[in-house]
Amino acid sequence: MKRNFSLQSLAIIMLALLWNGAEIFAQTETKVTPVIEWTNKTYDFGKIPQGKPVTAEFQFKNPSLVPLIINSVKPSCGCTVADYPKEPVQPQKTGTIRVTFNAANTGYFQKSVVIATNAGEENEVLIIKGEVIPEGEQTKPAETKK
Repeated sequence: MKRNFSLQSLAIIMLALLWNGAEIFAQTETKVTPVIEWTNKTYDFGKIPQGKPVTAEFQFKNPSLVPLIINSVKPSCGCTVADYPKEPVQPQKTGTIRVTFNAANTGYFQKSVVIATNAGEENEVLIIKGEVIPEGEQTKPAETKK
């Protein structure tokens, strides 16, 4: 009888160890996948003067255990230019993508910037928006909206 108890105990212990090992592996698996976390993904310039470039900064962090690589940054039009880190963003470090918009036309606008990284198959999308007014009219300070 004592022998059966020992075999049962051993089987239960082995099963528990396998279960915990699988759980630890699953947690490690998610931490080694690159991740990008944004402070905000939308920037509202408010009213801006026509023909004068304005720049928005989008802060992000790599909370994972492996380097984050930005493969490409593609603005939706020629009036928008983006500057981004060309080197890998190391684990637990931050980075900035700067988006500069130069409006030729007046009126409301909304532009996007598509970001491709090694953090997954889905692209990230940043949005800038605002209203372009004729040069010389009153402008209001820029606002950040999340």
